Amino acid sequence: MRRTHFSLSIPVLALAVCVVSCFASAAAAQSTIPATSAEDRAEAKAIFKQLIEINTTDTPQGNVTTATTAMQKRFLDAGFAPEDVQLLGPDARKMNLVVRIRAAGTPTDKPVVFLCHMDVVQALRSDWTTDPFQFVEKDGYYYGRGTQDMKDSDAALVFTFLRLHREGYKPKRDLILALTADEEGGKFNGADWLVKEHRDLVDAAFVINPDSGGVELDRGRAVVADVEATEKVYSDYQVTASDRGGHSSIPRPDNAIYELTTALNKLAVYQFPFEMNEVTRTYFKNLAGQETGQSAADMKAILGNPPDLAAAARLSAEPSFNSNFRTTCVATRLSGGHANNALPQSAQANVNCRIFPGHSPEEIRQLLIDIFGDDKLTVKYVSDAGVVADTAPERKAMVPPAPIKEVFEPLTRLTQALWPGTPVTPVMENGASDSIYFAQAGIPCYGYSAIALERDDDRAHGQDERLPIDSYWKSLDFFYSFAKALGEER
Repeated sequence: MRRTHFSLSIPVLALAVCVVSCFASAAAAQSTIPATSAEDRAEAKAIFKQLIEINTTDTPQGNVTTATTAMQKRFLDAGFAPEDVQLLGPDARKMNLVVRIRAAGTPTDKPVVFLCHMDVVQALRSDWTTDPFQFVEKDGYYYGRGTQDMKDSDAALVFTFLRLHREGYKPKRDLILALTADEEGGKFNGADWLVKEHRDLVDAAFVINPDSGGVELDRGRAVVADVEATEKVYSDYQVTASDRGGHSSIPRPDNAIYELTTALNKLAVYQFPFEMNEVTRTYFKNLAGQETGQSAADMKAILGNPPDLAAAARLSAEPSFNSNFRTTCVATRLSGGHANNALPQSAQANVNCRIFPGHSPEEIRQLLIDIFGDDKLTVKYVSDAGVVADTAPERKAMVPPAPIKEVFEPLTRLTQALWPGTPVTPVMENGASDSIYFAQAGIPCYGYSAIALERDDDRAHGQDERLPIDSYWKSLDFFYSFAKALGEER
């Protein structure tokens, strides 16, 4: 999951009011969703298994094209026209797949795009209790790299498009599925490339991006359904300490490794200031109504003017809440020295930041320099493509799109059918996603996965990534009905 100053208040207030109120009556009406049959579930599971077992990391062992080609074959075997299943990209190992279900007749509305990245972050067998590139079913979960981020939704939407085609569904507007490369990092980001080089293939009224949003569970109880309205800005920084080195038998106080680790220890104890915007205020206001006891009281207290910082500190003990309150920066990689018997000539760390809307990567780079307080260190910006620069961009967060009834009415209604009584609320994504590239092109983006996860079981990018099996089945049910609803013209 990854630019110009944006004002958040007016569109987000509209979104907040609309999500909470405008569609409440529609959602309150009884709604049912056709359950996916056992035969269809078997097919959807086979697609999920196939995707998990294809290594799509940005490494010599990974290959996104292997996965997109495998999905292309499924669509062609199902009878899709070749011109509606296009495999294309700027690199042979990073090919994107764009699939289109064409409208009956001549549509008057622009298409809907479902945006799904196919790449995953690296996972080592030695770190996992199972093989990360084996699809393992155990104790009510599916295990494997990408089960949460985001081959679950890739598979669900591949199956949905296959099912709609098999049933002869003819929407009133085109439905497009874009399966893309390099969202997690790399030089060939597929969403960016498609928007810039093949806008005609992915031009849309709006984008649904299942790489964010979903249903939060608290010990099995659905608490809130999140729809991404804005997201943090992703930034990497290269922090380097340099020294003249020397023989290890004659150590000196100046030591590149010590200087770097001293700086990182300062970062470890630094806490960025508490902040809120209209998206996060709405989120915690809605969430407070679902909580009890101290948590509910604290959520109400941070909404005050001024906010109760003691309440914010207590809530910050939950990592996801903490990330919603502030910019976060953390060391993620470390290297140093060149020989066991030599003083290090250099030591280097990568610091990864997720920047709260309203601040730029360059502003945070300057703040890191101040936190470290060591003019012998250099702090440089690292782009998504790995290019190191002395300064960082001044871009800021994407503007939240205004609510669109044709999105939120069915989204709310279908969510209520699957998780009755669960409020749908706009949220700020703590990570970042490929929505930014469509948003920059003026296409509204909404992040929603229809995946329900326990708050304390977010394993995306982590060890033993897993997905509750029931969550996968519900996402199949949701996307089938949601795609059909979005296929209707306004």
